[in-house]
Amino acid sequence: MTIFAWVIFLLIIGVLLALDLGVINKTQHEYTTAEALKMTALWIGCALVFGVFVVVAYNFDWFQLRSSSPDKTICTGYDAGLQYITGYLIEKALSMDNIFVMAMLFTYFKIPGKYQHEVLFWGILGALVFRGVMIVLGAALVNKFSWVMYIFGVLLIFSAVKMMFGKDDEFDADKSLVIKIIRKIYPVSSTLDEGRFFTISNGVRAVTPLFVVLMVIESTDVLFAVDSIPAVFSITTDSFIVFTSNIFAILGLRSLYFVLISVLNKFCYIKYSLFVLLLFIGAKMLLMDFVHISIGVSLSAIVVILGGGILVSVIHQKTTVENE
Repeated sequence: MTIFAWVIFLLIIGVLLALDLGVINKTQHEYTTAEALKMTALWIGCALVFGVFVVVAYNFDWFQLRSSSPDKTICTGYDAGLQYITGYLIEKALSMDNIFVMAMLFTYFKIPGKYQHEVLFWGILGALVFRGVMIVLGAALVNKFSWVMYIFGVLLIFSAVKMMFGKDDEFDADKSLVIKIIRKIYPVSSTLDEGRFFTISNGVRAVTPLFVVLMVIESTDVLFAVDSIPAVFSITTDSFIVFTSNIFAILGLRSLYFVLISVLNKFCYIKYSLFVLLLFIGAKMLLMDFVHISIGVSLSAIVVILGGGILVSVIHQKTTVENE
């Protein structure tokens, strides 16, 4: 019966994506901050509405979502709803790093703003497929081998340390494995050809810089998913909740990118928040057999960690402006 819930969810996502690209953003244009804010609010609203569905569906055991769930901590719809919201917030928070990379790639390849939305659209669409596969495999591993959670915990702590103390190297196309592979398969044109992914260059079919950026974004999203998906598994092992919260979070990533792109430098302490967040989740997974941390406490901790980083960033920015 749970297969019907999955089919309904995928149909909903398909309709939302069709409306996004085919109606709301039918023509290529440069996003304004106002447009990005409206779209961000719309995607958050959709995520919250679906969260209500999760609460009701698990509470009344529609499609046998609760009775067939491998996560036995889900006793009520309220439990499922808390897990969904917490997973959504974790993915939103960890996607901040993804936004920094997107901004760097668009700057490096000099992609005009009017073409960025479509690149991000297809990038997100590819991410849906990759993450779906990773979540299904991850859920199968976690539910069959409980010790996999310890591996996830170590992985998250390693990622936190790497994020904090690793070097933020500038992107170099000559060192990118993805671009090397593309160049071996297809010639790379230097022209954008009015926002197309493929073009004809010197009588030969070639890919444009837009296609190159798309492929690099896809590859980096897979790397980021290695952090974010195990993090959500620290909250629940229910693959439906992990998948739906993850997907709704990244669906709003494009509009959030256009909201934050102009103020990225102002949130200078977000990196420290993400560092603490990954450490917290990693430690929770490693200590799960010794210390029980409820979903409510986890959600509160995540809000405090992220809110603290944003607050300190705003205070720092205000102080800097006043001292100038």
